[in-house]
Amino acid sequence: MAIKDSALEALIEPVVTAMGFELWGIDYLSQGKHSRLVIYIDHENGVNVDDCADISRQVSGVLDVEDPIAGEYRLEVSSPGMDRPLFTLEQFTRYAGHQVSLKLRAPYEGRRKFQGLLAGVEGDEVLVQIDGEEYCFPIDGIDQARIVPQFGS
Repeated sequence: MAIKDSALEALIEPVVTAMGFELWGIDYLSQGKHSRLVIYIDHENGVNVDDCADISRQVSGVLDVEDPIAGEYRLEVSSPGMDRPLFTLEQFTRYAGHQVSLKLRAPYEGRRKFQGLLAGVEGDEVLVQIDGEEYCFPIDGIDQARIVPQFGS
């Protein structure tokens, strides 16, 4: 799946960047006729529905011409939101000090889901503090990661 994601990124990123946005990440969820391609975009002034619609139209044109995905799929363009997914080591570094939830590709110590304080990055590993203990997870072993929004004081 990583090869497909990098090929999609190579097609999509120039379009998003040319429109003045940052390509935050791509999720391709292959589920037969219910497959979805979710493109997350970000901007320092935020993202609104019109921005998503504009980028959807432009990206859709490129994907129609290049046809990188076999079969049917639904294209969605979205802001990463408050519970933003994290895709790259740079993003993990940027959000060090925030609460994060992780889902691993394979179990570690009998479980795949972890939540704790994102302590940073070391090499190609993400450091997370959970109950006073520090865990190192290789980024390639992380299936999903999201910021856990904190509300209140």
